[in-house]
Amino acid sequence: MKALETDIAIVGAGPVGLMCAYLAHLCGLRAVVLDKSAEPLRVGRADALNARTLQLLEIAGLFDDLYPLGKICNTSSVWAGGGFVSRQSKWWDALEGCFHKHFLMLGQPFVEQLLDRKLQQAGNPVRRCTTVSHVEKTENGCLTTLGNGETIASRYVIGADGSRSFIRELFKVPFEVTRPQIIWAVLDGVIESDFPKVPEIITFQTDTSDVAWIPREGDIDRFYVRMDTKDFTLDQAIERINRAMQPHTMRFKELVWFSAFSVKESVAERFSIDDRIFLAGDASHIHSVNGGMGLNTGLSDAFNLIWKMHRVLKLDAPASLLRSYEEERKPVALGVVETSGQLVRSTKFSKEGTHAKDYVDIVERRSGYVTGMGVRYGEEGMRGTRLQDFMVETEEKSTRIYSLLDYAHYTLLTFGDGRPGFDLPVFTKTIRVPRSENCPYHNQALLVRPDGYIADVTLL
Repeated sequence: MKALETDIAIVGAGPVGLMCAYLAHLCGLRAVVLDKSAEPLRVGRADALNARTLQLLEIAGLFDDLYPLGKICNTSSVWAGGGFVSRQSKWWDALEGCFHKHFLMLGQPFVEQLLDRKLQQAGNPVRRCTTVSHVEKTENGCLTTLGNGETIASRYVIGADGSRSFIRELFKVPFEVTRPQIIWAVLDGVIESDFPKVPEIITFQTDTSDVAWIPREGDIDRFYVRMDTKDFTLDQAIERINRAMQPHTMRFKELVWFSAFSVKESVAERFSIDDRIFLAGDASHIHSVNGGMGLNTGLSDAFNLIWKMHRVLKLDAPASLLRSYEEERKPVALGVVETSGQLVRSTKFSKEGTHAKDYVDIVERRSGYVTGMGVRYGEEGMRGTRLQDFMVETEEKSTRIYSLLDYAHYTLLTFGDGRPGFDLPVFTKTIRVPRSENCPYHNQALLVRPDGYIADVTLL
């Protein structure tokens, strides 16, 4: 049987694998997504999209589909002794060049279902109920063998297959896992309570800070409850919630999802093998849910990787461009794991017994990772920083600068007269931006990468 030929074989149809396939579609690349599940996620998992992800969704044309479905949340509160003792959002308020200074509280299933639907509409549905038995490197790329014996020939393989990644283990990429012996219950549902309900992330301070209340889309609320034992019941988790929110009480009118997870932390030693096989999302980095960074970091992996594959496959960029994926994303993963590690440990350990306050203080110090807006590629100057977002007036309408970007191209933005003093990559869109009083780039030309980071800058 002749092998199916494609540009990219993607193992895993979680949000990262699906996003890789959708971005490949935007670039005109062929991608095959393989997953053993029968359908996209329906309940549970990640619960928030951060400010940087919302900007990336604008580039990909997905923002308008998702934003109206979620709930805005930008305040982290501490509850102790029967009242709020702290309410902070200053790390969001201080963000520059950002219209959406908040989390969008929206469950992972909404992201997966939208991307799955987009791929179906593009005539490239996920191949579900499908397992992968082997992947080997060939002279020109990779050959993926499925459980039913079919083969797929591709230039690249992306392992987006989760924390127990078959691809990572197949190629023996070291992934040393730290387990800090912290176990959490997570409960999603519709609640009934006499607590003064607010759209805020509330950390409860009792003898520790072992309960957090997370607002969600629609009528759903989420509770994280630190149990620190594998043997517990739903009633025991709810009992801890009620202990934390005294003198108030709550009960679930409808329980949508109940699960438990132990905290694990690791970053893969390598994110790629021979410039052909790449790891993304949980296959390359895992950590606690604290800070809401997992899904967001994985989606940023996808946005970083696919445009580079496109440049190499279609626009004659050197294969060495692909090495920048690991160079750029691994330091981010290490920073995210360190941030989530500090947060999760603060719920259990505190020198002064101020666990919840410590937690919020860490969020403030590490807000660049929590909001996603502090991530940059490079140490100095504007190169490698994110393009700031602001409103501009075009001939047709007033619009966000991010809505002018195109994931399939570099974009040259000129904010004044004159020509830039640097060479332009192949297939660069040039946009002269009318003067705007909110523009931070007067009399400059910016070369912006497909993922919204500044590649070069010059005065005009």
